[in-house]
Amino acid sequence: MVIGGASGFLGAHLVESFRAEGWRVATIGRAGADASWDDPAAILALVDGADALIGLAGKSVDCRYADRNRDEVLRSRVDTTRALSRAIAASARPPRVWLNASTATIYRHAEDRAQGERDGELGTGFSVDVARNWERELFRDELPGTRRVALRIAIVLGDGPATRTLFRLARLGLGGPHLDGPWFPHRRYRGIGPDPSGPERSGWHRSRGRQRFSWVHLDDVLGSIRWILDRDDLAGPINVASPGASDSRGLMRALRQTVGARVGLPASRWMLELGTWALRTESEMVLKSRWVRPEVLETSGYRFRWAELEPALRDVWASVRAGD
Repeated sequence: MVIGGASGFLGAHLVESFRAEGWRVATIGRAGADASWDDPAAILALVDGADALIGLAGKSVDCRYADRNRDEVLRSRVDTTRALSRAIAASARPPRVWLNASTATIYRHAEDRAQGERDGELGTGFSVDVARNWERELFRDELPGTRRVALRIAIVLGDGPATRTLFRLARLGLGGPHLDGPWFPHRRYRGIGPDPSGPERSGWHRSRGRQRFSWVHLDDVLGSIRWILDRDDLAGPINVASPGASDSRGLMRALRQTVGARVGLPASRWMLELGTWALRTESEMVLKSRWVRPEVLETSGYRFRWAELEPALRDVWASVRAGD
């Protein structure tokens, strides 16, 4: 097996998990990997003859969407995916399956219904365009010997920086709902790529803390990947998200209960904008309504280990405390 982007939170867990199961795992990435992204010959040497390929590379979206970061978020995903595609095309023995990361953020802001692979509606703007171009590169070329899957992964709950930040907010008494509202329009969320979509300036939704929160426990990301690897009938986009979606109010309430916080102050849009500016990230992370249904996984028979939010958070919280 070859894993590209193995140095990140998810990649590191995949490498550890598959090696523990007896897989021989080679990696593509930065320092310490078996091949680097700027060495096509080395990538080909790993991919040719590999049984499976998993692509996870891409700059973290936990940043401010200034032009330089916007360009790098897109480039890092498209270029690495293109490098893997070219290696498969040049292989004498191409891998039988290629799973490549995508994101559940590809769907529109949805408060009315969950978005499945069959009937889901794509959104517009920067984050959606990144996902569209990412998947477009995955499926662009003719690779008849390799089954391809785009993993539309929801927010992953695990012992990583994103979940730790949520726990920290709850413990500090800031575990209330996130409330959208009017704010100064800006251009950071405008579309990107060869066919940018959406308005030129940002807008807002009066969600009152009811914006949906789709999530998936790390155990089920690993379980879903194993399931998809073994199922030759699964291809195309697949939502990797728990069926137990919550909303902002339910999420923050569950976080408070998990860490034992008695109160949680709600955060209005102006507070979120100031806070995310200080943290060098974007309010879209908590204000967009991501409501995703794992239609393909459930229909194919996959059983989620963590289908409800509160037990999943308690499990992650126990891991965080054990590691501190």
